Amino acid sequence: MSEVSSRPGAAASPGPLQHHFADLKQQKAAASLGMWVFIAQEVLFFGGLFATYTVYRMTYPEAFSAGSQHLSWKIGFFNTLVLIASSLTMAMGVHSAALGRAKRIVAWLLATIFLGSLFLGVKYFEYEEKIAPCFGLGAGPGCLVPGERFDASVLHVAVDMAPQTQIFYSLYFAMTGLHALHMIIGIPIILWIAHAAWRGRYSAEWHTPVEIVGLYWHFVDIIWIFLFPLLYLIGTH
Repeated sequence: MSEVSSRPGAAASPGPLQHHFADLKQQKAAASLGMWVFIAQEVLFFGGLFATYTVYRMTYPEAFSAGSQHLSWKIGFFNTLVLIASSLTMAMGVHSAALGRAKRIVAWLLATIFLGSLFLGVKYFEYEEKIAPCFGLGAGPGCLVPGERFDASVLHVAVDMAPQTQIFYSLYFAMTGLHALHMIIGIPIILWIAHAAWRGRYSAEWHTPVEIVGLYWHFVDIIWIFLFPLLYLIGTH
């Protein structure tokens, strides 16, 4: 099965059907199954961190509340809105692909990349405030990286509670850092998909790669929906 590029004047490109599949429908089913299996193991991976968080949260509620109060819920909420918007632009990109509108695919995917990059930019400054003081840099109130330089006085907690608040920030950096890593990996993939769309690789009959990367991006967004209240809203009362 051959496919003609949607760009005017572009040469015909090889068909998307791989030799080991009977048709595009079977190929799409295999690709979708592979992504869902990947998402399932990612759920298990993050599930371990969420379980660890739950155990320590129940064990040291006061320390976790004190640690959370030093996180800006406004920044977290802003990033939540950014990611929700990026889910919308990704969904519109998949919808445009289903209609075979290459230019709109590119536009929506680039918008998704912009929003994802905005999220990471905000996260960078949020990290900098907590990490830079550990090395005598920046204007942050104090070092909040778990370890010898951890400054519990910033959180206004008792000395004996310092180790417990370090557990909170260990989980904070582990969970948000792992989430950010998934976004750092996803953005170049979306860019590659957008480039392929610009070259006319996708049509209404074949746009599975757009749908697959959409599933991945929505999963990353959903993870943040859980991280935001668990990390940022503990002590806001």
